[in-house]
Amino acid sequence: MFHLMLSVCLVADPALCAERLLPAPEALSEADCRKTAAARAADWLSAHPELAGGESRCLPTRALPQLEIKEIGGGLWVHEGQTALPDPQNRGAIANLGLAIGTAGIAVIDAGASRAEAEALYAAIRARSDLPIRAVILTHMHPDHTFGADLFREAGAEILGAPKLAAGIETRADGWMESYPAQIGAGALLGTRPLPPDRGVAEEWLDLGGLRLHLQAVATAHTDNDLTVFEPVSGTLFTGDLVFNGLLPTLDGSLNGWLGWLAAAHPEVRRIVPGHGPAPLPWPEGAQATRGYLEHLRRTIRAAIAEGLPMSAAIRARDPEEARHWTAGYEESHPRNASAAYAELEWE
Repeated sequence: MFHLMLSVCLVADPALCAERLLPAPEALSEADCRKTAAARAADWLSAHPELAGGESRCLPTRALPQLEIKEIGGGLWVHEGQTALPDPQNRGAIANLGLAIGTAGIAVIDAGASRAEAEALYAAIRARSDLPIRAVILTHMHPDHTFGADLFREAGAEILGAPKLAAGIETRADGWMESYPAQIGAGALLGTRPLPPDRGVAEEWLDLGGLRLHLQAVATAHTDNDLTVFEPVSGTLFTGDLVFNGLLPTLDGSLNGWLGWLAAAHPEVRRIVPGHGPAPLPWPEGAQATRGYLEHLRRTIRAAIAEGLPMSAAIRARDPEEARHWTAGYEESHPRNASAAYAELEWE
């Protein structure tokens, strides 16, 4: 299988250049790749007016950069993101990404932080299968999980998310595209477009041939657009950021709602793939750190409100013992979590 690679540069900064992979929905021979290269490049560039195109070439799958993915059984695979906050060194590639490969098709669970990361995930898929990529399932709106989705849409996949995901992305996309380049580097985002999903899903089964996935939207918790993906044979639940492992959880929805979801039994689940950190984890033990932090946050903020402390005092409060439980993110994310929790709990 051969893939079209196109050299592009940012029109506003011609020194900022990279090669972008332009996927095709079907497997291409080298001859077909070359024959269609000019038309495909022109079509793609018309959708990316911020970029100027250069030379193109056709490469076999083995020549493409690939993400490292590991098989966890039952046709399920995981790429573990770095346990860190987004920065120019990790280029935002901090989220866990999943794959489900059946006998008739493939589903991707979260698409990565940029087109560049999605390209490397796509190459890892194609190194293992040429089956059609039928769906990309986005577990929630945050850029480290969603910014690579556009590449898979070009490859023929339908982009799915919770019913409120489209609104979540649309209201924040402009702000993200202003702030995110400063976090991870403008070069990492060449060709990246944050777009809403093709369709919202409240609950649905997806059949990939010998492998079925249950998609379930969640009431407001980590965000207001969380979606879980469950594979019943292995009892594996892809939780998205409803569970963190190592990186401190971030609250962008409802603290009470999140703790309510974590407290539920979910008896069908035997293991989970969290949104961040080593995976898989046993259920419910693997969610205990996330649940413990959020319970501690709720207790301390409720106590601050009961004492009449202002939000500013609650935000400044730190718990060194709690901070030691987390590999990364406490100093940066805890103040924002405290602010969000205070705003929610002061109206109880």
